[in-house]
Amino acid sequence: MTRRHGYALLSAIIALIVAVSAAIYVGVASDDGSTTGERTQAKQGGPRNRAAPASTGIWVGAWSASPVGAEPGTEVEGMAGRSVRNVVHTSVGGTSVRITLSNLYGQSALTITHASVALAAGTGTAAAVADTMRRLTFGGNTTVVVPPGQQVLSDAVRIAIPAEADVLVTTYSPTPSGPVTFHPHARQISYVAEGDLAEDATGVAYTGQVSSWRYLTALDVLSNESDGTVVVFGDSLTDGITSTQNANRRWTDVLSRRLRAAVAEGRDVPRYSVVNQGISGNQVLASGAGRPADNQAGIGRFHRDVLSRTNVKVVVIDLGVNDILRNPRLADPVRILNGLRTLVRQAHARGLKVIGATLMPFQGHRGYTDARESVRRQINAEIRGGRVFDAVVDFDAAVRDPYNPRKFRPDYDSGDHLHPSDKGYDRMAQTFDLEDLKGAAPAEL
Repeated sequence: MTRRHGYALLSAIIALIVAVSAAIYVGVASDDGSTTGERTQAKQGGPRNRAAPASTGIWVGAWSASPVGAEPGTEVEGMAGRSVRNVVHTSVGGTSVRITLSNLYGQSALTITHASVALAAGTGTAAAVADTMRRLTFGGNTTVVVPPGQQVLSDAVRIAIPAEADVLVTTYSPTPSGPVTFHPHARQISYVAEGDLAEDATGVAYTGQVSSWRYLTALDVLSNESDGTVVVFGDSLTDGITSTQNANRRWTDVLSRRLRAAVAEGRDVPRYSVVNQGISGNQVLASGAGRPADNQAGIGRFHRDVLSRTNVKVVVIDLGVNDILRNPRLADPVRILNGLRTLVRQAHARGLKVIGATLMPFQGHRGYTDARESVRRQINAEIRGGRVFDAVVDFDAAVRDPYNPRKFRPDYDSGDHLHPSDKGYDRMAQTFDLEDLKGAAPAEL
């Protein structure tokens, strides 16, 4: 080969490399990070936000609720032909979102043909901020079939979700699929409309109201402001059954706000979200009737509602009062304590730290007896003695009447002598030592 031919060949190779590099650059530049489902949606004219921030961070729980049972009155039709718009409140923000839908208590397949997520236009409304409306997909498809007893996780969709935001998650099912898996006592109004209005931003047709969450059990965000999730596991005292509706004044809500404020102030505390897995009436040991059981016992639902949550770092347990109050005979404190220790062992097996709460007083409640009060005190003595949990939050000491420790301080009492008022819930959260969220489960020797 002559020198002239060699130069020509070299020039051709260089030109080829430049052309290939340019093609690769154009291909990368045209890929905005959206999923296949999002790109298909854009071609079809579906809503998307081209100005959405790049998705960075890690997945954490921003909101969740435990499935409790089958909703009465939905045994045959379910929510066929109607749009269900759940309203949920975020603990932390993120740049992308995904949801979990449950058909745990369904007796037939749940078919969802249209689902969406959007920011609410305000408090106590079914209207959305129009340019935040996003269509949800499942494995790239807009339709998903959830078999009885199962759940499904949506694809991630890019949307800027702030902390302390109300988010609308809407599903439409065209066919009968009862009964509906739900969480009652949500302390949050959600909405229903006739027909497929999953992407309707006006909210005008959402005339039906309900104080429960249907199908939806979790909302995760891809967050750069949180490093993990705190899961709070409990009964109605955690569920916030007597807190003000639509106001997010459960003690877990206040704890979440305290934690974010502490981080913003530069305090050396973990950057965690807080999710609430409380079920009103829940017990450590006993479940309700049915298969699967309504209001499943704590030791039965712990894996589903705690260990399976997204990026769990710490578990907080406030459970046991209903085992005392709802037992037709005098409850055995040893059995309750053994049940709590079983939960702790399961958490420790995952490397999770467990913070436990003392049981709050209930004198004046219709279920009170001196014998039941004795059981409560025995359990609290073991908890305070450090023989159950890794750390303790003393809710009992925080809310009891200093003149009669068997009952709530009057201004912390909702009036039923069992559940706190808003002020009582706030007191519970203020008592929580944020430093206890540091660290992991103790090493087994």
